[in-house]
Amino acid sequence: MKVLLLENIHPVAKEKLESAGFEVDLLTHSPEPSEMDDLFSNYEVLGIRSKTKLTAEILNRNKHLKAIGCFCIGTNQVDLQAAKKIALSVFNAPHSNTRSVAELVIAEMVMLARQLGDRNTDAHQGRWNKSAKGANEIRGKKLGIIGYGHIGSQVSVLAESFGLDVSFYDTTKKLPLGNATAVESIEELLATSDFVTLHVPETSETQNMISSKELTLMKKGSYLINASRGTVVVIKDLVEALKSKHLGGAAVDVFPTEPASNKEEFYSALQNLENVILTPHIGGSTEEAQHSIGLEVSESLIRYIKSGSTAGSVNLPNVEAAPRDKMYRIVNIHKNVPGVLGKINGHISSTGANIEAQYLATDEEIGYLIIDVGGENLDQLSDEINNLDENILTRVLR
Repeated sequence: MKVLLLENIHPVAKEKLESAGFEVDLLTHSPEPSEMDDLFSNYEVLGIRSKTKLTAEILNRNKHLKAIGCFCIGTNQVDLQAAKKIALSVFNAPHSNTRSVAELVIAEMVMLARQLGDRNTDAHQGRWNKSAKGANEIRGKKLGIIGYGHIGSQVSVLAESFGLDVSFYDTTKKLPLGNATAVESIEELLATSDFVTLHVPETSETQNMISSKELTLMKKGSYLINASRGTVVVIKDLVEALKSKHLGGAAVDVFPTEPASNKEEFYSALQNLENVILTPHIGGSTEEAQHSIGLEVSESLIRYIKSGSTAGSVNLPNVEAAPRDKMYRIVNIHKNVPGVLGKINGHISSTGANIEAQYLATDEEIGYLIIDVGGENLDQLSDEINNLDENILTRVLR
């Protein structure tokens, strides 16, 4: 089976996949949409990062694909619903860069509180600006975290070790770590925090979450950090809050529009403002994080292709089942309607196969079924299941 890894994915992914018997090609860039069909036709598995946009149109023209690995946290670059309709499983790496992003956030809090970005620029340009005015420790200050998932909670733990008082807001109830406390509303968090850091996914609910209304609620002289998604903050409103000195500074790692590659120039209305740290979407860009991501996603792809395990899939029901010795495995994806399992089992019985184990998980649209069987006529059985009206995909693993 051939795998194409795009966007300079860490070479450990190639090594891992090749050691499992896959043929792997590695490209350093994201192809243009016009190039994708010809390129993808040679492969059955894709590995991408954030720049490769896989729309419904592209996916529907490439139904031969079996799996997609997003070597990052986000999956909004893939039309997940379209992928599910053609039984294309999508995997990501929700945990691997958690520490790297959290460390960047803590570093940026110190840099903002001490105006280190501006002092660094001054020194490089020959200005000796030695002053304590406006420079503060972060110890004893209050950090507000919006989004208390893997990264937000890790930031919480690190911030406490620096002596910060931590509160958080999340749309779902989360267990506080350490001495962190949950607040009832974003408004309460904004009004009481010296630092506000954002750790939310890109959804219709989070788009433009922080605009002039929310920025006005923040304490005068406080700081905003965004290492989540570029669409969460209205940039022009943030610019005004900084120019008016309502905010003491900001650190931004993600932007509504970002260059497609390192060769393109970067423009932002936030450039050249005082005490504003701009970084090129590098929250998870550490050697350690990229190595971990390469391992995590490649292992998910290997398990899926070789054993049918969907553990970690973001768009198919999750089923994990260790392969059984001397057994064949049937993997079936079908429409979630009554009677399908009975029809499949009927075909298995008619061919004389013996069911050793069966695993099923469903969502509102599809069922994901793994059946371990013994016997012969597996190709005939696969054909019969494939011919069911409710069938989406059936494959036999030997």
